[in-house]
Amino acid sequence: MPELPEVEITARLLDGALRGATVESALAPGINTLKTFAPPLAELSGQAVTRIGRRGKQFIVSFDAEMALLIHLMSAGRLQLYDRHAGPRDRTSRLLIRFAGGRELRLREFGTKQAAWAKLLPLEALERDEALARLGPEAWPAPPADLAQRLGEARPLHALLRDQRVIAGVGRSWVDEILWTAQLSPFKRGLDLSADEVATLADAIGVTLGGALAHYETTLKLPIPDKLPMPLAVHRHDGEPCPRCVTPLCSVHFEEHVMTYCPTCQTGGRVLKDRRLSRLLK
Repeated sequence: MPELPEVEITARLLDGALRGATVESALAPGINTLKTFAPPLAELSGQAVTRIGRRGKQFIVSFDAEMALLIHLMSAGRLQLYDRHAGPRDRTSRLLIRFAGGRELRLREFGTKQAAWAKLLPLEALERDEALARLGPEAWPAPPADLAQRLGEARPLHALLRDQRVIAGVGRSWVDEILWTAQLSPFKRGLDLSADEVATLADAIGVTLGGALAHYETTLKLPIPDKLPMPLAVHRHDGEPCPRCVTPLCSVHFEEHVMTYCPTCQTGGRVLKDRRLSRLLK
């Protein structure tokens, strides 16, 4: 799933290209994509884009008619700008916003789930929508000042940092990087953090996410590729040497994601139990 750095850089690039552009038409080929019916999507015709930004992992495309498209890519979506319209055989298009000259802002999705979604909302109702109202404070450019209180639960840090109600924008990829940078175990409970560990974690969040954005600023431009060159040091690099201590990185496999960590830097030399491998050894 694209996370805060990927959504932020995409929003910046699209905003630079489309701010002020006037919509010619809007279509929603994805049968499950558009989650609202009023105002109708057709009302975007003739409206100019005033800003493309984000909140957490969600895009906000604002228009001069005091309306906004709220877009969530989920795990397999991409928001991209093209110089020509999608063809009739395109099976990936879920939402198409067309501009003069043939340009098209296209919400695409790979796979068969069709989980990516969009809502067209009056601007004044945007922050009240449940998708935004339930979000915690942004993880970047600075973690919230009350981070210790927000993490003060008996849940593991890996789960807490991915909980969008606790802090918005971090997901499976970047939480591995943040915890590796902070040298904290992914299974350490939030309520067991010392004040120094909270400060270290807050610094790691800012450094990691800020570093990713700085990388994207120098490596990405339009057109945005389907697969971004994510500067990941540990996530999905299990078996490779830790960039800090050269110990082989380890992973724990869950049903829908993989957690990667360094046993020397993060868990005091302890290799965490991988249920997938444990089942094979029975």
